[in-house]
Amino acid sequence: MPTPPRIFFAALAALFLFHPAGRAADKAAPLTLYYTSPAAKWTEALPIGNGRLGAMIFGGADHEHLQLNEGTLWAGGPYDPNNTNALAALPEARQLIFDGKYDDAFTVVNQKMMAVPVREMPYETLGDLHLDFPVNLPVNDYRRDLNLDTAVASVSYTANGVHFKREIFASAVDQVIVIRLTADKPGQISFTAGMTSPQKADTGVEINIRSPSLGAIDDATLVMNGTNGEAHGIKGALKFQARVCLLPVHGTITPGTNKISVAGADSVTLLIAAATSYKNYHDVTGNPQAITLKQIEGAKDKWLNAHFRDGRDTTLEDHIAAHQKLFRRVQLTLETDEPLNLPTDERIKNFANGNDPQFAALYFQFARYLLICCSRPGGQPATLQGLWNDSMTPPWDSKYTININTEMNYWPAETCNLSECVEPLTQMVLEMAETGQRTAKIHYGARGWVAHHNTDLWRATAPVDGPNSGMWPMGGAWLLQNLWEHYLFTGDKKYLAKIYPAMKGSAQFYLDTLIEEPTHHWLVTCPSLSPENKNPAATKTSLCAGPTMDEQILRDLFANCIAASEILGKDKKFAAQVAAARARLAPMQVGSSGQLQEWLQDIDLQSRELHHRHVSHLYGLYPSAQIDVNTTPELAAAVKKSLEIRGDQATGWATAWRINLWARLHDGDHAFGILEFLLSPARTFPDMFDAHPPFQIDGNFGGAAGIAEMLLQSQNDELQILPALPKAWANGSVTGLRARGGFEVDITWKDGELANAAIHSLNGNPIRLRYGGTTKFMKVKKGETFQWDGK
Repeated sequence: MPTPPRIFFAALAALFLFHPAGRAADKAAPLTLYYTSPAAKWTEALPIGNGRLGAMIFGGADHEHLQLNEGTLWAGGPYDPNNTNALAALPEARQLIFDGKYDDAFTVVNQKMMAVPVREMPYETLGDLHLDFPVNLPVNDYRRDLNLDTAVASVSYTANGVHFKREIFASAVDQVIVIRLTADKPGQISFTAGMTSPQKADTGVEINIRSPSLGAIDDATLVMNGTNGEAHGIKGALKFQARVCLLPVHGTITPGTNKISVAGADSVTLLIAAATSYKNYHDVTGNPQAITLKQIEGAKDKWLNAHFRDGRDTTLEDHIAAHQKLFRRVQLTLETDEPLNLPTDERIKNFANGNDPQFAALYFQFARYLLICCSRPGGQPATLQGLWNDSMTPPWDSKYTININTEMNYWPAETCNLSECVEPLTQMVLEMAETGQRTAKIHYGARGWVAHHNTDLWRATAPVDGPNSGMWPMGGAWLLQNLWEHYLFTGDKKYLAKIYPAMKGSAQFYLDTLIEEPTHHWLVTCPSLSPENKNPAATKTSLCAGPTMDEQILRDLFANCIAASEILGKDKKFAAQVAAARARLAPMQVGSSGQLQEWLQDIDLQSRELHHRHVSHLYGLYPSAQIDVNTTPELAAAVKKSLEIRGDQATGWATAWRINLWARLHDGDHAFGILEFLLSPARTFPDMFDAHPPFQIDGNFGGAAGIAEMLLQSQNDELQILPALPKAWANGSVTGLRARGGFEVDITWKDGELANAAIHSLNGNPIRLRYGGTTKFMKVKKGETFQWDGK
């Protein structure tokens, strides 16, 4: 077939660029982030991802920059960090803590019980793609945006009378990142493409000359091959490859040693693929070249089908369909469906002024977008930075901090109807249950498995970073609560059977390691700590016995094991042992100032950091439900007092946690006041990434979970409608939220009052409904919907 005439492609480009769906309107769209200038720094760039490949898009008119990530490109390789000296030191450390010699215990733990190496492996950047265009600045009509509904980032501008547009998206269907360059006049696209990387990598060029029957069209590919970095004495064991295939329509390609130039093209499509040799935490024998070649060829075939085979390139529509299958499940409108007509960075600056309620809905949907982009089945879980990291040594290694941050990443997954996104977390926890058996045996002489406050790609589970943060043996148990929540929302007994061995193994560890404290003879953890908060009874350490959070997590774990045993019809004797241990756990205590005690002793107000970012001892209210304003009012009042002492403003993720806690206390106006701070420039970067600072993605996810908690709660077999609705959201609607027990809920409200709630039953379970002081017990058949006005 001859090369299609140039006028045909020019007409198509013009049709797309000037069609309302193709060329974005000047004003903000309800689900769009938009800007009037390129990104000057990383936290202004826009994120895309397909659960495995990620990119940050800077959008310069003369220089486009995509910073790239691949989810398995971490430092190091399979390693065993367990310390064979730990077990012998355990009795001494425990006795020193019970004797009140906390600083001496710190010395023992630091010298004999920490992991070797004492740091875990960091998540690393893949590198950067650079596109240099012969554009004279400044340009006109510049716009950079990210459409959350289609998961497509765009850059458009006018230069020398020509309107140029870039579309960039990360396809989960085709497993490539796609860049489409178009113009409204033929022959106008010229640029040079190159790749750089801080990794040990080399870049070359491959050329492919097509057969005359396909129009003799050249395409060329940048190919980067490399190995991952070494860290903390652990050598890099991964190979990786990245490919960038350039597919022009008309024009010429000129290959260089490590760059490719295109001149005079009507349009150009770039396909980006990347992979590593990682198969799992103990197998690095994969073939990244075979993977990237297959992915490029698959996507290229769709392009050829459209341009030279009388077919269609379905890459974009396949991508949008796969994204919207998840994203469109939930819709949220607050006060109005019209956003404030300002660029997104200006909306962040002005949110606290109170005239842009729909910006909170945009923030909520942005978090859902991010979770879809960075946590899909078959990939890795969301790290501290999700999928996006531009460094070889990122803050806190951009790994999995499992004393709050990883758990928070998945708080919105169930309520916000993205249950599939939990699969990578489930897989990681099941793998940690394997590596954690060795840690349990070597460090504690115990059965089962344990993980401390961090893990990485290699599923390390020993205590790291130092005693004051790392000597906390509860990380695995808390992660299991996230998995249990997945069961509560779905009712999937096959899933429960899948995770039950990990639940049982974790409980076995604590049955073997809980120790009786000498004063009340409660069973407690020791040594442990209340995450990252110094023990007021010590001078330099966090180490203690039986902090409140540990006992709360254990109360949940043990209760879940007992329930799972009954549901699955197994391990009745084991369940009885767990129940006996649960009855001996230290209770939650109210201190002399009316606060919920963080430690066994009433020493909270002696803390040197009364406004500490962590609120670990309030886990019992949220994300757990051991404390409830209706059933345990005294404990709820103690939580409120503790929150008042701690203060409202903290780091990004800690601020988000406070929103959820105040929502559980049914104080919507207080929760909204904290949300205003979270959505301010102090805690939200221009691209809407959460500012710890620096960037951590957990605040985005925690903030979205908090918004959902203000509108719907479903703990303790009760579905609460609008439990914490703030006055600022007097009118609105939400559709598609999920509730425990297997329900999907749509809510409409007007003038601060419930207008209607539609409760759709997915499993046919009974439920008690609550709106304000009104309750109603219902049993809705599976597949049916109950309409309720709250009366």
